[in-house]
Amino acid sequence: MKIHKRKKSSRMHGHKMGTHGSGSRKNKRKSGHKGGVGMSGSGKRADHKKTLITKLYGNDYFGKQGVTSRGTKRDTRKRINVGDIELHIEKYGKKEKDGYKVNLENYKILGEGEVKNKLFVNCLEVSKSAKEKIEKAGGNVVVKELKEIVTPKVINPKHERKKAGQKKE
Repeated sequence: MKIHKRKKSSRMHGHKMGTHGSGSRKNKRKSGHKGGVGMSGSGKRADHKKTLITKLYGNDYFGKQGVTSRGTKRDTRKRINVGDIELHIEKYGKKEKDGYKVNLENYKILGEGEVKNKLFVNCLEVSKSAKEKIEKAGGNVVVKELKEIVTPKVINPKHERKKAGQKKE
């Protein structure tokens, strides 16, 4: 018994519209229906290709990530805990007769951790608890003094005359 297999062109008529099984004729045209080529169509409305993008780039691809207002400045000061200095004392300090001399001019020293060695720390800033712990162990802290720039007040003579004229009246 011979079985005759129909040709693919006749099997894929799709409602006899000549669209080869893609539904309406407009669905077949170019890339508009499938949401575009590449990353297009991954926007907010239809979420085409969302699964692909989350697989490739992770879940942080969509949405806002930590936008702050323009006026806010990020605090870029370097910080280090007393406990970290104590753990890596060879890295941060030099051994001397009476203790360790630690030079961290650009750091703020914070008070988490314990101090066992005598530390003589030179730093930009220090917290109260860190200072107490270092001094309790027999060391001391030298804080770098920042010179405060004071801009002189400029007095406009014309404005002064106007103020004097208003006072007389």
